Amino acid sequence: FSSDEVIRKRLLIDGDGAGDDRRINLLVKSFIKWCNSGSQEEGYSQYQRMLSTLSQCEFSMGKTLLVYDMNLREMENYEKIYKDIENSIAAAHEKISECKKQILQAKRIRKNRQEYDALAKVIQHHPDRHETLKQLEALGKELQNLSHIKENVEDKLELRRKQFHVLLSTIHELQQTLENDEKLSEAEESQETQMEAEAKQ
Repeated sequence: FSSDEVIRKRLLIDGDGAGDDRRINLLVKSFIKWCNSGSQEEGYSQYQRMLSTLSQCEFSMGKTLLVYDMNLREMENYEKIYKDIENSIAAAHEKISECKKQILQAKRIRKNRQEYDALAKVIQHHPDRHETLKQLEALGKELQNLSHIKENVEDKLELRRKQFHVLLSTIHELQQTLENDEKLSEAEESQETQMEAEAKQ
C-alpha cells in the first residue's frame, strides 16, 4: 500500500482521529493476554483493562454520534439560513426594482414640476383673463370713440368742402359781376366821350 492509502484507511478506521484504532488494538491485545493469563489476579487485571477500553470506545462512539447529530442539525440550520438568505436576496431585488420605479416616477414628477414652474413664470408675465377682457373692453370703447371722432371730422371736412365750394362760386360770380360792371363803365365812358365829341362839332 502507498502512504496515501495507509493514511486514508487509518483515518476511516480512526473516525475523527480520537485514537479508536489504538483502543481496539489495545482491546485485542488485552483479550489475548486475558486468554493467556496464568493467575486469577492477572486475568482480573486484564478484564478490568478490557472494560476500561470498552468504556472508552463507547464514550468515543457516543461522542462521535453526538457530533454527527450536531453536524446534521448544523446542516439543516445552514440550509435554513441559505433559504432565508435566498429569500432576502429575492426580496432585496424586488425592493431595488420597486425603488427604481419610484425613482423614475420621482424624476417624471420633478420634470413635470419644472415644466409647470416654467409655464407659471411665463403666465405671470401676461395679464390674467379678467384683466385682458377689461383691456379689450377699454380698447373697444376707445375705438368706438375714435370712430365717432372720425365721423365728426369727416362731416366737418365735408361741410368745409361745401362751404369752400360755395365760397368759390360766390367769388366767381362776384368776379363776373365786377367784370361786367367794368365793361359797362367802359361802355358808358366811351358813349359819353362820343357824345361830347359830337356836341363840340
